[in-house]
Amino acid sequence: MSAAAMNGPGMARQPGAPATSRRTVLATDLDGTFVGGSEEQRASLYGWIREHRDDVVLMFVSGRGQAHMRELADGIGLRPDYCIGDVGTSVEAADPQAREVIAPVLHWLSDTWPAYAPRRIEEFMQRHPRLRPQEVTGGLRKSYLYDDEPAALRAAGELRTMGFDVLLSDGQYFDVLPRGVQKGPTLLRVLRALGLPSQRTLVAGDTLNDLSMFRTGLHGVAVANREPALARALRGCSNVYLSPLPGAAGVLDALRRFHNPSGAQSWLRNS
Repeated sequence: MSAAAMNGPGMARQPGAPATSRRTVLATDLDGTFVGGSEEQRASLYGWIREHRDDVVLMFVSGRGQAHMRELADGIGLRPDYCIGDVGTSVEAADPQAREVIAPVLHWLSDTWPAYAPRRIEEFMQRHPRLRPQEVTGGLRKSYLYDDEPAALRAAGELRTMGFDVLLSDGQYFDVLPRGVQKGPTLLRVLRALGLPSQRTLVAGDTLNDLSMFRTGLHGVAVANREPALARALRGCSNVYLSPLPGAAGVLDALRRFHNPSGAQSWLRNS
């Protein structure tokens, strides 16, 4: 693997800069997390990342599509090194060399989604009119909206018996995914392909579609505006810091603690 690929796009390490094993990887959800909170809170987070850009690998990990993430990055003037989109079913890298390195991840994703999957799901969902297709989606998934939880749970159970994974989140989103593919599993494969250290990776999120990232065992932060169902699911998770601050402020709260911890687990303490 080339040094450029290891150090991330646009971030070739200069003499005296920290080695890859010493850099912090921030893998963050967007809505409600990285772009959550007040304008001042967002500006503080983005400013901190810019100040430490040489030793932070920035990954967007979102239910949003790749085009949306590119537009967001342009709008805030902060380019991520990698984008894991569409609830873990699409991956892009900014640097052409890094794109070659993550090719095995792209092949894995393609292999999990047979050509017949979209049509089969669409035919099945015709029997569940309470679930409405989302207007804009991408990646290897089919996405719907629901307002009747019992109906959504019934449809999810049937789809799982058909060999798909189903993710309900934020009380409205219903994603049908390839078996074994969500944000967490895809992130682990990207880290492994790039040779980035799991012990230096911090994940951040606020809804149930982020749960798979926290369940990887990676260090994580659930921001204060976290979905109640996510908060319940995280009870007893010793690897997750429950920040008392919302959105971008919660991410920065954890990032400051995690980037230079005074002890192996000290940064996790709410203090």
